[in-house]
Amino acid sequence: MCIHVCVNVHACARLCVCVCMCICACVSVYVCTCMCMCLCVSVCLYVCLCVCVYICVCICVSVRMCTCVCVCACVCVCALQQDPYTMAKGSGLEGYCMDLLAELAKKLGFRYKVHLVRDGSYGRVDDAGHWNGMIGEVLRGDADLAVAPLTLTAARERVVGMTKPFMQTGISILLRKDIVSEEASIFDFLSPFSTETWVGVLIAYLLTAACFCVVCRLSPKEWGQPESEENKFTMLHSLWYAAGALSLQGAGPHPRSTSARVVSCTWWLFALVLLSCYFANLSSTQPPDSAHLMIKGFEDLANQDIIEYGTLAGSSTLAFFKNSNNPAYRRIYEHMERRKSFVSSMDEGVTRAKEGNYAFIGESVSLDLAVARYCELVRAHEVIGMRGYSIVTPLGSPMLKNLSVAILQLSEAGELSYLRSKWWASSCMEEGGRGSGAKGHSLRGIFLLLAIGLGVALLIALMELTSRSRHTAQEQRKSCCAVLSQELSQRLRGGGASRPEESAEKSKA
Repeated sequence: MCIHVCVNVHACARLCVCVCMCICACVSVYVCTCMCMCLCVSVCLYVCLCVCVYICVCICVSVRMCTCVCVCACVCVCALQQDPYTMAKGSGLEGYCMDLLAELAKKLGFRYKVHLVRDGSYGRVDDAGHWNGMIGEVLRGDADLAVAPLTLTAARERVVGMTKPFMQTGISILLRKDIVSEEASIFDFLSPFSTETWVGVLIAYLLTAACFCVVCRLSPKEWGQPESEENKFTMLHSLWYAAGALSLQGAGPHPRSTSARVVSCTWWLFALVLLSCYFANLSSTQPPDSAHLMIKGFEDLANQDIIEYGTLAGSSTLAFFKNSNNPAYRRIYEHMERRKSFVSSMDEGVTRAKEGNYAFIGESVSLDLAVARYCELVRAHEVIGMRGYSIVTPLGSPMLKNLSVAILQLSEAGELSYLRSKWWASSCMEEGGRGSGAKGHSLRGIFLLLAIGLGVALLIALMELTSRSRHTAQEQRKSCCAVLSQELSQRLRGGGASRPEESAEKSKA
């Protein structure tokens, strides 16, 4: 039994008391089994009490080899509050990073305590040459892990340990939709209405033509003698008549009966409102004369001076442009440095982009979240400088390898994709129905009016036919129902087929 008392002074003062019991046997091969129990008390800015149990099995054959298993009771984790990675929820925290941390703790079997970084920074070297933010807390021993969208860079990799990336991202541009013009499409003339509205217009057109054909067959004023006259309002002519009214051109002959005129007037009103909404929305979807910029990527952004642009101060995105040898990227960096168009946070960059005349350059993953939240924003298609987000540990930490393996396992199991879809769900769908032209719900009233008009026209046509059948029944002294049934059968069947038979009967008489 041996008792060791040691005092190690690093970034913070640490007092360690170790009690070791060793049982050794030496028979040409030195075999040693040790059980060590350590009680460590660390005094830093944050006071962490950790109890660690080390079980070591050592086998020495000329070269000493050692395998250790370390089980720690508590891990101090620092995070940065940013939507949707880490957000406040009551007295606790939630978000993508919190869910990821919970999954990793479940796989590796450790307990953790999370606190927010004091200065609200990811971590960069200040003027004095010291690291601030989450990187600084890990270096000083204030935190064992830093879980946040921390970009994996060479500068950070030199001073701390970084796991395999849990998310891939790149650099892109965020700006308002209405300050740039998009490439025209050959189907832009359909953009004023949604697909549901166009389908509804087509169904309304076919139903109106069919109703017009039926009404003209039933009304005695349109087809007085079915047995000897030919019906002018066939289905083909009804389609032509409705199309002419829809284009405000008109097509003859025009109806004479009340029921058919009700159909015509209702369809004319429907066409007038529909065309008014179409042209109003078509003009609103066209970009104004001032919006003549076509920004598809960073080359277009560097070649214009109308829209101001900037990025997050002290971020890896700024370092990318600063260290790049690409002439366009260098011009972008020099412009931002000259204008001092930096922002202090991601939220500030999104707010300035929403206000207009400002393009925010940032991580594509974060920009996709802003686009999903705010319908007036759009992200450029070009993405450069692909990199990954990693978890930060101290250099030489025994947890680094295990965390990297656990992240790969979660990725292969689809857990990371599920978390991405969970926290990046778009809330812009409901707002998009109100802001992108007239949709189905805004034209619901005119569709309802058309349906009522067609129903009233059919009812009037039946009343006209019933009135004539009653008059014919009184003259021929027959039942009104029998005459009405005969009229309906003759008119809906066509009527023209019986004309040769009746002419033959008249010749015999």
